[in-house]
Amino acid sequence: MRERILTCAAVGLFSGAAHAQSSVTLYGVVDTNLEYMNRVGSVPLPTNLYNPGAGHSVTRMNSGGVAGSRWGLRGEEDLGAGMKSLFVLESGFQADTGALEMNNTLFDRQAYVGLRSNKFGQLTFGRQYTSLFLGLANFMPAAYAVQYEPIGVIAGPNFRENNTVQYAAVAGPVTAIAHWSFGVGITLPPTSPFAQQVMVGGNGEVPGRARGDTGYGAALIYTPGAFGFTIDYDQYNPSIAQGSGTNRRVAVAASYTFDGKTKVMGGYRWGQNKDQHSLTVLRDDYYWVGANYQLTPAFELTLEYDYQNVRNLNGSVTVANPWQLLFMAKYSLSKRTDLYVSTAYARNAGLMLESAASGYGASLLLNNTYAPANGQTSMIGVAAGVRHIF
Repeated sequence: MRERILTCAAVGLFSGAAHAQSSVTLYGVVDTNLEYMNRVGSVPLPTNLYNPGAGHSVTRMNSGGVAGSRWGLRGEEDLGAGMKSLFVLESGFQADTGALEMNNTLFDRQAYVGLRSNKFGQLTFGRQYTSLFLGLANFMPAAYAVQYEPIGVIAGPNFRENNTVQYAAVAGPVTAIAHWSFGVGITLPPTSPFAQQVMVGGNGEVPGRARGDTGYGAALIYTPGAFGFTIDYDQYNPSIAQGSGTNRRVAVAASYTFDGKTKVMGGYRWGQNKDQHSLTVLRDDYYWVGANYQLTPAFELTLEYDYQNVRNLNGSVTVANPWQLLFMAKYSLSKRTDLYVSTAYARNAGLMLESAASGYGASLLLNNTYAPANGQTSMIGVAAGVRHIF
């Protein structure tokens, strides 16, 4: 079974590849698919009076299925005495249209510079992934597949944060990560009268508001062999009116690999969002379980079940709990090119568990609606595509 790696993590920290004294690498992924889905509506926004409308089936071309399409530059320089400087600039784009993944932001995925020491670990500065996102990366069955795995529900819409200082170190089978953001930098339009309290982190770094829009977290990852375990914490403090809220997540996950062919994994994530008056906006528990099976050296199967227990949503404690079943089959034509088929069935939410409890974050970030239409309680999607890595 292929060894899963933290491709989104700080470059070089989690691998043992040798490098020249100074190097710059161009890399990327182009991933495009055709998708069919049913019962889909519009994302609830002020422009449609928060009304998703009637349900329709849709067949469309998407960018990103197994992975988001992106290109990037990464480099490092050997400074001697076990010290290296490094940088990463990574830009997401829509392979179906050629547009930037995020408007007016060239390097929306990662943009940081830092230093790495053989003895003391790595310190980086810029736009980076949160500690919780990195901590869970090797414990998600679909490996953060852009299509259908509910990344935003798991890690929050702020899983990438601006203005971030991050420290990471490896000691044998243990990896430790911690970060602090001076301004998270996520701004999404409201999808209900309460959505800003759930979703918006703002740009931060405003004089006189030291707490507003900040974020921080930590992760501890233990991977001694076939068994793996992680515990992670994330918090960000979105500005709301003249104050700031508090959004917290705590996650634990584990995995085990059998005979090098089957990897089973699962976890639990506790979540609580509060507004500027410390009133609960969202309180949920999230569970997942799944497996990867390497049927042949080229053919991999993935199965994942996700369940969100919404305990409180803006004062309501009787919300129907969303759940989803996801299946993916991937065939490698070479080390760089894959063909894949993905399908998912969601109940009490749209695909990727899109609902008021998630603030419809996936639809807003992906520029493709997965919102369920009025009166719909289920949705199914099927996609077939190709991914090329360079």
